[in-house]
Amino acid sequence: MPDRASIFKTTVEHFLAPVMGFMGDPSVAEIMINAPDEIYIEKDGKLVKTDARFEDEQTLLSAVNNVLQYTDKRMDEEHPLIDSRLPDGSRVHVVMKPLCRRGVCVTIRKFAKAMFDAQHLVKLGTWTKEVLEYFQILVQAEKNVLVAGGTSSGKTSLLNALSSFVPNHQRIVAIEDSSELELQQDHVISLESRQPDRWGRGQVTIADLFRSSLRLRPDRVIIGEVRGGEALDMIQAMMSGHAGSMSTLHANTTLDALSRLETLAMMNRVQLPLHALRAQITSAIDLLVLVTRFNDGRRALTQVSEVLPLGDDGHYCVQDIFDYRLTGKAGQAGIGTLIWTGLKSVFRDETKVRILRDSRNLTKKIFDADT
Repeated sequence: MPDRASIFKTTVEHFLAPVMGFMGDPSVAEIMINAPDEIYIEKDGKLVKTDARFEDEQTLLSAVNNVLQYTDKRMDEEHPLIDSRLPDGSRVHVVMKPLCRRGVCVTIRKFAKAMFDAQHLVKLGTWTKEVLEYFQILVQAEKNVLVAGGTSSGKTSLLNALSSFVPNHQRIVAIEDSSELELQQDHVISLESRQPDRWGRGQVTIADLFRSSLRLRPDRVIIGEVRGGEALDMIQAMMSGHAGSMSTLHANTTLDALSRLETLAMMNRVQLPLHALRAQITSAIDLLVLVTRFNDGRRALTQVSEVLPLGDDGHYCVQDIFDYRLTGKAGQAGIGTLIWTGLKSVFRDETKVRILRDSRNLTKKIFDADT
């Protein structure tokens, strides 16, 4: 007898028939339905208007409601903004009237499992074997990692790839607004936030889930994206025994990521003096990874930085271990590769790192204790 997921998959495919061809096209990353007769796709990194269309707005609305049923959500005037997902893991965001003047607007960000494989990212040129080995050592050494980047830059894909280096025997608690992470380990607890009902009851926030996760005996906590006051809870948990945790946020440089995290932490009800907050952030976050989407649609890992202690002036300091160097001609945006900056890792003398580096070859120069 078909299970619930199979039934919904068949139903969704029926109602989303006008765009199902794009769902099966690996070169298409996103589908943007602005109106029943106005559908765009992001194909090979560029926006393309298609000839696909739904019969009318009611048909589109029926398709949306069937998608939302899969995650037990609903759309009405009191809930005009909804995040959901398809049975294959693709993320769906819906906006309806009165917030969207034209009617129902839908964006589907496709689930691309191949992008979550670290070796696949090496083949694509997103990172090198040297960078892969560097990440393996620091993730296995339980360093806290923050992935930064702009909208649709590939933060979640990169977080998935980094999480693949977590040892399989560890217990992971993953927290998200809408499940996108696909962790490969055996022992994973996935938690998902919940919007309030029509009477404002039953809301469960990322902050609520994070506090709950600390009572679930996690070895590591992975937050799909930190967006608010839960940032302070995460920072303090990272400092108090939950090493090796990971998250993402929106920022344009690795240094900006620390300032952004500071701003989010200040949204928490607990107020800390600025210097104390900054000191906690630099103690909690070990590694910053920046992913960038270029104007031509290409995505690349462009900066890998280690967090240093606060400067004498109280400002954040980082040191870039890998930096993106352009190799193409002028105007060829995004043509380049990650290059070691020549700086040695600040973690090279730590016991866990020393043990792991002894079995590696490509990063010996980065983790060599000799100065």
